[in-house]
Amino acid sequence: MRIAIVGAGIIGVTTAYELAADGHEVTVFERRGSAAEEASFANAGVLAPGQVTPWAAPGMPSKVARYLFSAHSPVRLSLPLSGAELAWIWKWLRACKPQTYMANRSRLQRLAFYSRQRLHQLSGDMQIDFDRSQGYLLLLRSERDSALVQPGLQVLRDAGVAFEQINAEQTRRIEPAINPDTEFLGAVHVPGDEVGNCRQFAMLLKKEAEALGARFEFNALVERIAPGKPVELQLKGQGQPQAFDAAVLCGGIDSTGLLRPLGLKVPLVAVYGYSISAPIREPLNAPRSALMDERYKIAISRLGNRVRVAGSAEIGGTLAGKRAGAIQTLYKVLHDWFPGAAQISNTGSGVQEWKGARPMLPDGPPVLGASGQEGLWLNLGHGSSGWALSCGSARAVADLVGRRTPEIDLEGLGVERLLA
Repeated sequence: MRIAIVGAGIIGVTTAYELAADGHEVTVFERRGSAAEEASFANAGVLAPGQVTPWAAPGMPSKVARYLFSAHSPVRLSLPLSGAELAWIWKWLRACKPQTYMANRSRLQRLAFYSRQRLHQLSGDMQIDFDRSQGYLLLLRSERDSALVQPGLQVLRDAGVAFEQINAEQTRRIEPAINPDTEFLGAVHVPGDEVGNCRQFAMLLKKEAEALGARFEFNALVERIAPGKPVELQLKGQGQPQAFDAAVLCGGIDSTGLLRPLGLKVPLVAVYGYSISAPIREPLNAPRSALMDERYKIAISRLGNRVRVAGSAEIGGTLAGKRAGAIQTLYKVLHDWFPGAAQISNTGSGVQEWKGARPMLPDGPPVLGASGQEGLWLNLGHGSSGWALSCGSARAVADLVGRRTPEIDLEGLGVERLLA
């Protein structure tokens, strides 16, 4: 089949590869000038399937309310909020019920473990060499942090994830560069988790997709999709629409504008995240893999010869409006744990400050599969877990498009979940 894909982030690129590998004639339309330039560009890179859980969880509303009054809050509301954002918050509150949370947690983790398996298979079979390292530490500053993390540890036990809660001395053996002046309780060590450079992988997999015949058209903005036989895509600046046998929408947050005229109101909003990336100044002073500061919900990742610090969840505002406080929290956490790791002493040192719009649904899991409109398929709403869910989502959607039964149970991941 001739298949169009809208969006060339990590979701679009992995979907393009899987469909091209199945023998389809694939064309990818991306509004930016390159692949993985938006939410996939500078994320934390953590691949920890056991910790991919819904943000909509019991107890989260009160926890978020407390965060809002903290100077270094991991969650922020930028006022005024739009009507769509207020409606999203209401749906998120409703999804925090225990039964809903348990169902969505199961769906997310099933997909996340399958996705990691598929990532390893792809990178191994094609010898895709991207910056990655093994192991993950959840840093605990105090007994209170340890107490708060216990429900999450039960989630890991339920998922069969091997981990160990260790003291500060044991933590320093795993990450010797941790600041000797920083006092902390210990950590949770998950040796099977890892960190990898999402954008680097996307660019390398794009080349593999192109070798299979996939075409990528950049600076190509899709303005309208008309489902049917054929599916028609109207691109900005082109007089006539382009026709395809099928189309897969992987366009992130702006996909809502393409779906709304079709009567599909998918409640996606941007939950903004921040990161800083900087060259390593001295490898002996840098982290070896990935760590998460549990108190501030900030990840510190070693990606080749760079350190990346990422976190925050901000609802409201705009992509262009970077909040100084969020950036400063990233610098603070880096300095607390690895003060000599990165070259950040002056503006000319190559520090990259980034803000990305993560397309999130209120209940947590993405939407995969048929849209209910003829010829139009969806691979949307992965939120902050796009990298962790991408390879599995792409393989499952490619199977559905090809009328094959996916290897993974997709119960609760279809668009009907949002329309119920």
